[in-house]
Amino acid sequence: MPRDSRTIPLPYADHFAAVAATLPGHGLPWLRDLRAQAIERVRQLGLPTIRNERWKYTNLSSLAAVPFEPAAPDSRPGSPGPLPAMIGGCRVVFVDGSYRADLSAGPLPRGVTLTSQAVLLRENPARARALFADHDAGADSLGALNLAFARDGYIIEIAGGANVEDPVELLHLTTPGATAAAYHTRNAIIVQNGSSAAVIETFLHDTATVYWAQPATEIRVGPGATLRHYKDQNEGAKAFHTTTTDVRVAEGGRYENFVLTTGAVLSRNEIAVVLDGRGASCRLDSGYLARGRQHADNTTSIIHAKPHTTSAEVYKGVLDDQARAVFQGRIVVEKDAQKADGHQLNKTILLSDRAEIDTKPELEIFADDVKCSHGAAAGELDEDALFYLRARGIDQTDARRLLVEAFVAEALENISDGAIRAAFERRIGNWMSTAGEREQAA
Repeated sequence: MPRDSRTIPLPYADHFAAVAATLPGHGLPWLRDLRAQAIERVRQLGLPTIRNERWKYTNLSSLAAVPFEPAAPDSRPGSPGPLPAMIGGCRVVFVDGSYRADLSAGPLPRGVTLTSQAVLLRENPARARALFADHDAGADSLGALNLAFARDGYIIEIAGGANVEDPVELLHLTTPGATAAAYHTRNAIIVQNGSSAAVIETFLHDTATVYWAQPATEIRVGPGATLRHYKDQNEGAKAFHTTTTDVRVAEGGRYENFVLTTGAVLSRNEIAVVLDGRGASCRLDSGYLARGRQHADNTTSIIHAKPHTTSAEVYKGVLDDQARAVFQGRIVVEKDAQKADGHQLNKTILLSDRAEIDTKPELEIFADDVKCSHGAAAGELDEDALFYLRARGIDQTDARRLLVEAFVAEALENISDGAIRAAFERRIGNWMSTAGEREQAA
């Protein structure tokens, strides 16, 4: 089969033969077949190039050129680095993509069950097979890569009718190493009928190690249920982070998502939501802060498949130096989705004349009784507001920090959990403080 000219060869795929027998569930014929189909698809397709419309603004050539090796489970005791303070009463830790019970802490809230993918494959392969059933190994090369190489991941289930007040915290760490490691986690969050819960994921690494984090998460929100899903992407300065989140919301269900992006030299956060029941709704918000030569891609897709569905997005970013960001937001209203209501907004502040934002909003409307809108804007800090603060004795660095924090705050307003919102506010403040130190040093 000739290679598609819109793809990039991925030598990393050649490692599969060496690790296939060590992957959890290798003894299950159905899973071996799925993985074999997936890796063949990766070999045929490679990675998408900028000639692929969905990847028009994000070039993966630098990722494909790195000689990654699949991360192996870290059997060494202890943590690869200091652990941050816990946000809630429960923390689940993954290191290099593998579950670490020795670093996890606190009991799971009542109504919540959590199993690692590796354990589920060993103890309940029939349940694991049901979770894998939705995957189409031929649909997307990155999705196929995740299926082929995934060694572990989490499956979180919220029991029907449960009201889980304390957030479940998922902490993803990476071990510093001499080789460039890649890890792929395959995850699922299932929120049963009428339940409510919050999950926060933190990707943290504080050294200059080169690695690739590639999580793929499937989320199912049942009728009348609510999931609040937060993510803090604070990967290392030389890391690559590409993630996909596939969400389906049933009748009367609600999905809320907030992503804070400050890490990785190249990142792509891709969220696809299908509002698949009458009255289903979602809200996607984000703050992205980048400097140096960082590249931060946010790509979203919301499909209004049923009547009386609602969606809202606010993505706000701050770019400095030669950083580049991408926002691609697609809203589709299918012909039977009358009374759909969808709104999208992307705003970016450029702190440098060398920074760049590429924004591509899309509306595809096939129904005639809808309310939909999108907006995008990019510009510099408000000089009048900066002058106002300076005139009241606030120095340049602090004035810029205050304006940036106020700008991003709009995207934080919809975080209902006070502790999580405060944690994100601190992270944004720390990012701006670092920027101030750089200015003073210069």
